[in-house]
Parts: sequence; structure tokens; C-alpha cells
Amino acid sequence: MIIGLVVLLLLCPCLGLAGWAVWQVADEEASVAPPAPTAPAAPTRDPLPTGEPTPTEDEGDDFAKGDCVVNDGTDDDAELRKVPCGPNTYEVLLRIPATTDGDRCEILAPQATANYVHDNSVNLLDYVLCLKER
Repeated sequence: MIIGLVVLLLLCPCLGLAGWAVWQVADEEASVAPPAPTAPAAPTRDPLPTGEPTPTEDEGDDFAKGDCVVNDGTDDDAELRKVPCGPNTYEVLLRIPATTDGDRCEILAPQATANYVHDNSVNLLDYVLCLKER
């Protein structure tokens, strides 16, 4: 009986110490924050012609239905810029996300007279704008 009591008194602190160590390790793992996700780098753009306002970070290429745009580039290398709606502008009829198939405008927005294809290296960020000349 005395031997059992001695063994019990020796085991209790060891078990208590082991439990405390496990609790500390679990507490440290919970307090370590996961790494913050990094945002993809913003695409670089050529500056707009002098005298034109430079788009802010909020504007960027965020075109939506009802926006009006003009092409500061060429037909082969378009550079769209948001402008107030008026003559000689294009109105965005539809934005089709995650595709580079400009032919979809013929079906989804048959009144479109032009389209703009934005091809990003990340396919999920691709989109097509169906445009109507005003």
C-alpha cells in the first residue's frame, strides 16, 4: 500500500507536467496567425494622354453595365477609359466574367455593336464587355 502511494505521488506531478506541456503547445499553435493572403499585383498601364484624369485605384478596369467608355488605344490594342455617356462613346451593355469569348455577346447581348476582351494571366479575372456605340 505504501509502495502504491509513493508511485501515485511520483506519477501525478509527471502527468500534470505532461498535460501542462501539451496545453502550452496547443495554445501556441492557436495564437500563431496564418499568413496573410497577398493581393495580386495590379497590372501596369501606360499613362493616359496629357490633360486626361488618371484613373484612381478604385476605378481601374472596373467596368459595369451602364458605364460609358472610349477607346484611347487602337482596335487591335484597345485601352478603354470610363467617360460620361454621350455621342461617340460606347455603352457597356453586359460584362461577362471569366471568359475571353467575345462571340458570346452575339447571343447574350444581340444589340451590341462591339466587344472588348480582357485577357488576364489568371483566367478567373478574364472578362468580355458587350458594347453599343452611342
